[in-house]
Amino acid sequence: MVNRLAVVVPAHDEQALLPGCLTSVLHSLRHLPVRSEVIVVADDCRDATAAVAEGLGVVVLTVRARNVGRARAAGMAHALRNGPQGLWLATTDADSRVPQRWGGWQLRHARAGTDLLVGTVRVTDWAPRSTQVRERFEDRYRQGLTGTGHRHVHGANLGCAATAYERLGGFADLRHGEDHDLVERGRRRAMRVVTDADCAVRTSARRHGRAPHGFAGYLDALETGGRPAPVEPERTPCGG
Repeated sequence: MVNRLAVVVPAHDEQALLPGCLTSVLHSLRHLPVRSEVIVVADDCRDATAAVAEGLGVVVLTVRARNVGRARAAGMAHALRNGPQGLWLATTDADSRVPQRWGGWQLRHARAGTDLLVGTVRVTDWAPRSTQVRERFEDRYRQGLTGTGHRHVHGANLGCAATAYERLGGFADLRHGEDHDLVERGRRRAMRVVTDADCAVRTSARRHGRAPHGFAGYLDALETGGRPAPVEPERTPCGG
C-alpha cells in the first residue's frame, strides 16, 4: 500500500523559474492522504537556487555533478533513505509547473499497481519561439498521441514505484536522456509502464536549456527546419 510520495526536482541555476515550479508541486500535494516531501537537487548552482528552495520549505541537496541524471538519482536516493516500501517517486523539472491534480494523479496510478508512469507536457508560452516552431512541435507531438496513451517520455512528468526503481538500478549517470533510459529499461524488464496523456505538465520553451540535447535543443532543431534526433525512436527528448 502506497503511503509516501516524494517529488524530486533537479535544478541548475534556476532561481527565476524554481518558485513557480515548487509552488505548483506543493499545491498539488497539499491534500493528499499520504506523507509527502519535495526534494530539490541544486546541481552546481552559481545563483540563489538553493536559497529559493529553502525559503519555500522543501528539502535541498547540493551536488556538483552538472549532470541531470546524477542529480535526479541523488534526489531519489535521499527519498529512499527509509527504504522503498510504500513509497512512490515522482519527478519534474525546475522550468515546469504541474497542474493542481498532478499529485492525486500520481497517487492514483501508484495505488493501481503501476511500475512506471509516463506523462506528457504542454507549452503555454511560446514567446521565445517562432510560430513555425510551435506548429512543427505541436504537429509532431500530436502524432505521438495514441488515444489516452502516447509515445513521449519527459523527466518533467514521470513517476515510479520505489521498488521498481531499485530493481532497475535507478537513473543512469547521463547528462541527458536519463528519463528515456529508465523507461526503456522498465519496458525491457516487462514492468507495468503506463503512458497517460490525461495530466500534462506545463513546461518552458526557453532558448537556453540546462541539459544538452534536452527540450530547448529539440526546439532549436525545429527552428532551423531540421529533424531533431530523438534520444529513443519516436520519443521527444525533454530535460530542460
